[in-house]
Amino acid sequence: MISALCYIGGMKPLAPTWRAAIRAQSPARRLVLSFMAMIAFGALLLMLPASSRSGSLPFVDALFTATSAGCVTGLSVLDVAETLTLFGQGVLLALIQLGGLGIMTISTLLILGARGRVGFAGNLIIQDSFTHSGKKSPADILRAVIRVTVVIELLGAFLLFCRFYPVSPTLPRALWLSVFHSISAFCNAGFALYPDSLTRFRGDVLVNGTISFLIIAGGLGFLVISELQGKVRPGTWRWERLSLHTRLVVTASAFLLLAGTLMTLLLEWRNTLASLPMHEKFLAAFFQSVTLRTAGFNTLDFGAMANGTLFLALIFMFIGASPGSCGGGVKTTTAATLFLMGRSRLKGAAHVSAFSRTIPAKSVEKATHLMMMSFAVVILGTLVLLSSEMGSLAHTQSRGRFLELLFESVSAFGTVGLSMGVTPTLSTLGRFCVTLLMFVGRLGPMAIAVALSRDIAPPHRWAEEDIMIG
Repeated sequence: MISALCYIGGMKPLAPTWRAAIRAQSPARRLVLSFMAMIAFGALLLMLPASSRSGSLPFVDALFTATSAGCVTGLSVLDVAETLTLFGQGVLLALIQLGGLGIMTISTLLILGARGRVGFAGNLIIQDSFTHSGKKSPADILRAVIRVTVVIELLGAFLLFCRFYPVSPTLPRALWLSVFHSISAFCNAGFALYPDSLTRFRGDVLVNGTISFLIIAGGLGFLVISELQGKVRPGTWRWERLSLHTRLVVTASAFLLLAGTLMTLLLEWRNTLASLPMHEKFLAAFFQSVTLRTAGFNTLDFGAMANGTLFLALIFMFIGASPGSCGGGVKTTTAATLFLMGRSRLKGAAHVSAFSRTIPAKSVEKATHLMMMSFAVVILGTLVLLSSEMGSLAHTQSRGRFLELLFESVSAFGTVGLSMGVTPTLSTLGRFCVTLLMFVGRLGPMAIAVALSRDIAPPHRWAEEDIMIG
């Protein structure tokens, strides 16, 4: 990160030994190491007395908060507005912005700052996160990502300022609230400077609409935003002109938003929505459907929701946002691909297709592997939380606790940030477990596996033997 800033400012880059060390690592390892360095540096800054109003933060709390911000999750063991000073909140916002831009962008900055060549393998990884084709160089992608991010976040900050200024004590406070929540929303972080998140603005159309727009834009992915910006114009718009990736993302996102809104209305009509006016019911249901897409803001109390709503929330959080976006989860295209694969098998089709296009077999295989590894990570994380938080406590003595910890595990892995209120009560081991879940969820289990695996594949292949399935 320091090297990247030196590169941008025209200063002398890193020493040759550092450049050699960076080049010696594989792209996946560079990704993991640079992300770990960012979180560690952020945790050290949050431990400074200048970051907290109550003295230095404990290491575990600082690491948890830095990971949650860098992984744009939003889970917190402390009250950000009450505990952190303006400097601490600035550190938090910087981590959110860097994490939202994506670890691939940070890795590209490090490589450019070291004046090293990206290489063929690095190009493939970077382009896989930000574009489905090889038409753009990493530097072009970096500039496009920053340009889109700045424009959308400034627009969001302006709209929020129109609402926050009349209710804020000073102009600087209104500006800070607007900028903070705009960046937090677009990066799908979910950190708020209000103790009740955005519950006090539950019926405010401007705040709900602006935050929802920022969350959706940040969760679509930079490729989709760029393609929609370039092809969706008055008089020239055609659905067929869009790429298969964009059509899948838009369709899956629209379906999840609509389904989430309708199901929340149906399941919470006589529960958390019962006392609200009619327009607030629909607004709150829509906002909850949006925020489940890895955002973490809330205008309703998730701890008071019905079991059916929480089960639906688990599915939505696990799916998450779209590839190359600020959000986490297994991604909308993964879920859509597996759904299409199941549909094609039921029809007896040999290939998986959508919108008159065939999805490559390698993409279907990648989606299957990602889903399996994600399930394994969530299951293992939930088991650790159950052991650390409840030990050998009998089920009859801990009713409801299992759902709370499962919700926490899925929320951390999907980098959502929603909680049923158990985050501040986690033990030290439980906080480390959630920290690791956020880290793995943000980078993706496949990226972690590649980074830790050997670079050389086995030179042989065993003989095949058929097995019975089903």
